[in-house]
Amino acid sequence: MTVVLRAAMSDDVPAMARIYDHHVRTTTATFETVPPGEALWAEKVVSIVAAGWPFLVAEITDPSPGEVGGVVGFAYVGPWRVRPAYRYTVEDTIYLDAAATGRGVGTRLLAEVLDLARAAGAREVVSVIADAETTASLALHTRLGFRTVGRLEDVGRKHDRWLGTTLLQLSLVDRTADDADADADGPEPRGQQT
Repeated sequence: MTVVLRAAMSDDVPAMARIYDHHVRTTTATFETVPPGEALWAEKVVSIVAAGWPFLVAEITDPSPGEVGGVVGFAYVGPWRVRPAYRYTVEDTIYLDAAATGRGVGTRLLAEVLDLARAAGAREVVSVIADAETTASLALHTRLGFRTVGRLEDVGRKHDRWLGTTLLQLSLVDRTADDADADADGPEPRGQQT
């Protein structure tokens, strides 16, 4: 199995919609309750990339017999909040086809997105993870250095139950280093608020 990580393109939208729609319908990984379909993903790819932030897909180019091929996952970062002071903070999103889980695809995909986010000027990454059925996502983020910074209880309702979220954060900069820009706004990130 060869997994290629590459920039998302418009041709990837049907696969992204299929992957996400599965999570909407069957899991609590997203608080969406109705699959948004391809139009949302077409817009999302354009807006994230136009803002300078990374949006990648993972593609299996040579599937073994019985294995899923093509786009099996996607990940990106986008603005954490739209107010200007948050411009150096992003939120990550990652979804995988169920057949691609447990094979290291998510780790490679998210690690690459984080490297590209750092290069685009992000300093902090926030992840909001539902507290039910998401042990793999929590483990993935922890493995990549995220730490738990908070918890919100009973903030969403899906599949006839109340759900909370865990807030995780990863610093992409060395906070202990002497920051030459401590009294200034610093350089603008290449990635911008959308």
